[in-house]
Amino acid sequence: MRQKLSAGLALYLVITGGFLAIDIRAACAAGSDLVSIQTPSGVTIKAEVADTPLKRSVGLMYRDHLKKDHGMLFFFDQPQAWNFWMKNTKIALDLIWIDGKKRVTHIERNVPTCTKSDDSCPQYRPNSDDAVYVLEITGGTVDGYKIEKGSQLQFGRP
Repeated sequence: MRQKLSAGLALYLVITGGFLAIDIRAACAAGSDLVSIQTPSGVTIKAEVADTPLKRSVGLMYRDHLKKDHGMLFFFDQPQAWNFWMKNTKIALDLIWIDGKKRVTHIERNVPTCTKSDDSCPQYRPNSDDAVYVLEITGGTVDGYKIEKGSQLQFGRP
């Protein structure tokens, strides 16, 4: 369906020569599945799935609020020390890098928003361990969930 929509949109733009503003947040959230992540404290986090280049690039940008037991889980095809930044992100987040065995390899706590209008927002990345997943949750909540380096998280793939 996305290919048909894209082809139709491209044809519309060629025929009309017009421009179309798309709400990126709505496009990313459309058809978004939720993954249940079991934390060491017993709390279940409901995470949106970011498994496409568009969803991963937008992430939680432009959101004014994130429920305490919600987040976003980024899925990657290969292990790597993935970089994250907070440009256009209006809420502080805890960032959690997770390896292929679903063990936490690195945590950045309470990462602040970045209000710079250029691309100079700081980047966050793990020290050396490669990750296949990165979980973003509300800033300041990771310790309450007893998530620490080496913790095992339980979740499936939608």
